[in-house]
Amino acid sequence: MTEGQGRVTLWGIEVFLAVTEERSITAAARRLGVSPSAISQQLAGLETALGAGLLDRSARPLGLTPAGTMFRRHAQTILNAEAEARSELAMADLSGLTTLRLGLIEDFDAEVTPLLLHGLARDLKGCRFLLETGASHRLLDQLEARALDMVVSADLGSEGADDGWREVHPLMAEPFVAVTPKGRDLADLPLIQYTARHLMGRQIASHLARQNLKLTHRFELDSYRAILAMVSGGAGWTILTPLALHHASRFREGVDVLPLPFAPLERSLSLSARAGVLKDMPAQVAGHLRQLIATQVVAPALAEWPWMAAGLRVL
Repeated sequence: MTEGQGRVTLWGIEVFLAVTEERSITAAARRLGVSPSAISQQLAGLETALGAGLLDRSARPLGLTPAGTMFRRHAQTILNAEAEARSELAMADLSGLTTLRLGLIEDFDAEVTPLLLHGLARDLKGCRFLLETGASHRLLDQLEARALDMVVSADLGSEGADDGWREVHPLMAEPFVAVTPKGRDLADLPLIQYTARHLMGRQIASHLARQNLKLTHRFELDSYRAILAMVSGGAGWTILTPLALHHASRFREGVDVLPLPFAPLERSLSLSARAGVLKDMPAQVAGHLRQLIATQVVAPALAEWPWMAAGLRVL
């Protein structure tokens, strides 16, 4: 009998999930830094312990049996609970953490995220950092599902209903702005919309509806860079935020940034964590983030566009 047969182990579960995601024993072995034979041994032990075959080894790429599909749902829950337990055991002292799972919206990719990670790595010398970027609603769903420890996202407003399960630390507020091709009047141009599949796009669409505005548009995109590339090329104008401009700064020379030509709109961003789990850590990380946002985002933006001062601010 190989080691681990007869009982379900966390390592066996991690191996199983890696195989289901990679759909290959060889690829899973490469990802986990072990031999394919070690992967096969763990899978065999897990199947023996559960009394069911989990993988359809005749399929190419590898597939799951009905039992494997059922167990996969439980497997991810088990690993998430194990990671959460280790976070709770770390107590309030940041130095006690061994793994920190962070989720951040892509808006901070340019400078803030690397500097945040550098600072955390300096303070948490024994900690491993797992970073995921994505849309606000998806990151918050993962936080609620215990797949992430902390999330930096846009506030959901009327779309959010957290029922007190999370603690929220406000970080910044920013106005929505009009972005036009250099020297062009937006009245002569169609609107290039940010996709309504994401929270920010829905906020913009709702605001336009409240103003009874039906603006001509032909394009709806989910990429700041693609939108600003089209605007700088003269294809239309758009509504974005200073963070979006910061994220795609290479196109700033080809555009003008103006206040919205109708009622103003702003959004706020916050750091969220499950209430009470990480003790003082979320507040400490939020404080560090506010400093970075002030120096890396707010100060440069206000130097270029002083008229944003009323809306662009650290909270």
